[in-house]
Amino acid sequence: MKNAFVIVTFSAVLSACAVVPQPDAPEQPAPAAESATSPAAEADTPAVQAVAAAAAVQATEPLPSVELTSDLFYKLTKAELDFKRGQWQSAYVTMMVLAQQTRDPRLAQRSAEMALAAKQGGEAMAAIRLWRELAPESDEAAQYFLGFSVLSDDLSEAEQVFAQRLKASPPNARGLAMFQMQQFLLRAKDKAAAFALMERVLAPYAQTLEAHLVLAQGAFSNNDVERAGKEAQQAMRIKPDSELALLTMAQVTPDGAAVTRLVTGFLAKYPNSREVRAAYARMLVEQKQYDQAREQFQFLLKSQPDNPATLYALGIMSMQGNDIAAAEGYFKHFVEVVDKEGSDDRDPTKALLILSQIAEERGDFAGAQAWLEKIDNGEPRLLLTVKLKRAQLSARLGDLDGARKQLADIKSEDPAELAQVAQTDAQLLRDAGRSLEAYAVLQDGVLRYPNSPDLLYDFALAAEKLGKVELMETSLRKVMEIAPDNHHAYNALGYSLADRNQRLDEAFTLVEKAMQMAPNDPFIMDSMGWVQYRQGRLKEAEALLRQAYTLRSDPEIAVHLGEVLWAQGDQGGAHKLWREARAKDPQNDALKSTLARLNTSL
Repeated sequence: MKNAFVIVTFSAVLSACAVVPQPDAPEQPAPAAESATSPAAEADTPAVQAVAAAAAVQATEPLPSVELTSDLFYKLTKAELDFKRGQWQSAYVTMMVLAQQTRDPRLAQRSAEMALAAKQGGEAMAAIRLWRELAPESDEAAQYFLGFSVLSDDLSEAEQVFAQRLKASPPNARGLAMFQMQQFLLRAKDKAAAFALMERVLAPYAQTLEAHLVLAQGAFSNNDVERAGKEAQQAMRIKPDSELALLTMAQVTPDGAAVTRLVTGFLAKYPNSREVRAAYARMLVEQKQYDQAREQFQFLLKSQPDNPATLYALGIMSMQGNDIAAAEGYFKHFVEVVDKEGSDDRDPTKALLILSQIAEERGDFAGAQAWLEKIDNGEPRLLLTVKLKRAQLSARLGDLDGARKQLADIKSEDPAELAQVAQTDAQLLRDAGRSLEAYAVLQDGVLRYPNSPDLLYDFALAAEKLGKVELMETSLRKVMEIAPDNHHAYNALGYSLADRNQRLDEAFTLVEKAMQMAPNDPFIMDSMGWVQYRQGRLKEAEALLRQAYTLRSDPEIAVHLGEVLWAQGDQGGAHKLWREARAKDPQNDALKSTLARLNTSL
């Protein structure tokens, strides 16, 4: 809950408070050549630009007039080339000397960049000090300086700079400077000293909302919840309708029930507080109160019907509530808005995948394929999913050869991804009834990628289908060795033993372990019920299978539960379940074999 409030509280503020990243371990040098390949290290370098006769001069930072002599040009060029070859020391020294001679702050900045690329903290700080000396009004130089200063044992220099920056800031920008200071001080080694510094610097601004919010955040990061609460309360007294103050108060309040009362009370007074309402909706999601969360998101949508974040959240909420039609509408609207905005900040890939899945589940394979065709970029992991899904849909549209060619064209250097491709290829063949070819594909895949638990699992099931029981067991035990928490492997082996009515005590132990890992999995419940049936524990088997069937009305669970009822003399109940199974899957192998074995028909 609190994590959600942290994200919401400062998401907008901190986006404008970019802190220059500093090396976490400056004492560990890294090859400078790695960073020298960046555009800054090419021939047209900042250093050469700094002394070019026609260089643009920023009005806020007067620059010295320096003649670009042949000697100066040679030294600058050589320094850059040395740096590019990994010789950071000579390049750094040259730049520092030239910065002192020319008094050009851009050369000091370049020295700092070189030291930072080489992860040399001491040298970087020396260059940054010179940079500040040459450009005392440079905000960028001050940012670099503060980034390093807060990592030192003595915060006095940083304190002076923070105080000067706040004093120089216009009133409408001072709050942002306070938040920025707090972000810098989060990196300080001595948290208590950093908070004391914050108190002293903020003392002249004790009547401002932002000062108390920053102190609340600082106290909270130091685990001083009591002080954090007092500061947040003071912020709310100064501005009772402040969403930022309310969200800070919610963040630092340890009692969940109190947070709920706080947020709902605020929304009752200020119903148009979008950030608070969005945070409340996320809190309800974390509490699995999906219907209530959906109501909050719908309220948000009324005022901003084209808000992508709200549309996406409502799509997910609708999927959670099994309202597929509503989910489809929200996701379609989301995609339209993102396409219209043309923003690179929002990736519609996940929404398009969901829309494709919805179309596929209602049998509209062409429509599902059309949604996927809209995806042309995105996360690499998701793009692989898209390619695999395209192949699957091509196969379902009748083009198995084309689908397999799509899979063959997938290129990757990642063995895990290539193992997924092999699994998908085998699945396409299996769905087409070409079990032997599917087995061969999986066998080849296991030889190529022997440490892929998912591939081994599929290979084990394929081996069992062909009667290769020993190979199946060997493969599943290897999965357990590679991935001890893979409950599917324990479940599959336990079920296989029970289905063959062999080693039932061992089968029980295996499935029991799977249930401990995934206690609410209906398929594992089904396996345990089947084991109990084989052991003659009919009542226990019936109870567990009914529970599994309630959670997931799968045809195979219905077949097993029906046989348990049959064994207890309830033939009418058994036939009812089997008819339900047939209606869902007329070609179900488990149903066919059960009816044949029991010599009955529907």
